[in-house]
Amino acid sequence: MSLTYGKTRWKRFAVVMVPSIAATAAIGVSLAQGALAASFNVSGQQFKVAAGHLEGDGFAQYGSVDVEKAGPDHAHSVAVSSFKSATINKLCQSVVLDAPLIGKVSLNINAGDDANKPVEATNLYIDLDDLKADATFTNINIGVATGAISKGNVNPADRAAAQKLGAGDQFENSFAQEADHASLDGVQQTAWATSAGTFKLSGLHLAVKKGVSECF
Repeated sequence: MSLTYGKTRWKRFAVVMVPSIAATAAIGVSLAQGALAASFNVSGQQFKVAAGHLEGDGFAQYGSVDVEKAGPDHAHSVAVSSFKSATINKLCQSVVLDAPLIGKVSLNINAGDDANKPVEATNLYIDLDDLKADATFTNINIGVATGAISKGNVNPADRAAAQKLGAGDQFENSFAQEADHASLDGVQQTAWATSAGTFKLSGLHLAVKKGVSECF
């Protein structure tokens, strides 16, 4: 089964419990059921990621909370999206910082502009809270339990254990969704963290610019 979704925003995904990454955007979990659990410690700096096209195998997603280094009072609900493997064309990542004596400074990373040399990633995880894209999912399962994920490469209990955050058994009943394959075009997302087992950036270009210069 293949499903296709047009451009939309995070809140609409959350309402209808439908996924979309780069992955995707509906947390689809219940605080009342204790489904949200601390996942990663993050710096507290949100960043933007855009991609012209993404193809990924072994997709899965679940809801979680990223906690800033400042402590649990600084936490952000996120959708953790993962791929066993993915290729990305026209990848852009940007973050804006406040530099002493200088003001706003932007860090931009671009890669995969050559259609024949895309960015390649394995065991890719993206902690995001907003996404727009045109997305198609193949053999999708919506509303599976986190502990029953079979297609994707998500293991939230192991991730939490690595951060010594004591996820406990609550992950077993968390809402999750998965698909054999995902294809996304025109990806625009804001995220708190990205990690990968391997990340091959073909045609990498990193630039630091004074002022605000973002991917979108």
